[in-house]
Amino acid sequence: MAKIAALAAEEKKARDILTLDISNLTTIADYFVICGAGSSVQAQAIADNIEEKLRFEGCDLLHAEGRSQGNWILLDYGGLVAHVFREEDRRFYNLEQLWGDAPVVRTAGL
Repeated sequence: MAKIAALAAEEKKARDILTLDISNLTTIADYFVICGAGSSVQAQAIADNIEEKLRFEGCDLLHAEGRSQGNWILLDYGGLVAHVFREEDRRFYNLEQLWGDAPVVRTAGL
């Protein structure tokens, strides 16, 4: 799921896509995919593409937040949580530092 989400984000020109393996740090998910967008419109397009690609693979979206504002869109798939940020909000919340102990997962093609 994480690989599909990261590649879906890349298709919509997401910036600085990062996949973190958080499975040994928390029970909330196994992976975070974090990416940036230049605008709220782009963030919504990225989130839409992630949803579409994962739906095609039979993955059920459990919860989504932030879609109406487009500053930080969170897509929860259970084992995967995708975070699509506008650049300013990504810097502010700095999940990369918050989850700095999590190993970065390399995704082919990114």
